[in-house]
Amino acid sequence: MKAFHKPILVAVTMATIGVPPVLAEDRILPVPTVTIYPGDIIDAAMLKDRLYPDTYRFRTAVIESPRVLIGKTVRRTLIPGEAIPMNSVDDPKVVTRGVPTTVVFEEAGLSITGVGTPLQSGIVGQSIQVKNIDSGRIIIGRVEADGKIRIGGY
Repeated sequence: MKAFHKPILVAVTMATIGVPPVLAEDRILPVPTVTIYPGDIIDAAMLKDRLYPDTYRFRTAVIESPRVLIGKTVRRTLIPGEAIPMNSVDDPKVVTRGVPTTVVFEEAGLSITGVGTPLQSGIVGQSIQVKNIDSGRIIIGRVEADGKIRIGGY
């Protein structure tokens, strides 16, 4: 006759092997390591991870990934160690209201370049109003990555 052995279950907790417990419900969020002021651009050295329990309730929606923050412009002061609200960062403005910039019109081989004054600041791909310095007319154009404003033919 064969002898059957019952398996012995040993309960090992994370604390007994020196690993701090992290529950599946806990959230790891990026927080600033230093005070970040409005107008600053966020880089990776300004951020660290912080563990928040699932039961912690934030006053507003917060950013959960540091990748979302890198290269963004800060709209309001961010405090070290505090979660970053979604509405406190924005894409950097490529053109600034009131600062003259190049306006380009290209269509069917015709290319016209001029100077215009943006009536609002804008990010890449955004349509904004621009005042043509020569004629005084208001035109609408799309902001390009190089800081130019393209009108027509897009």
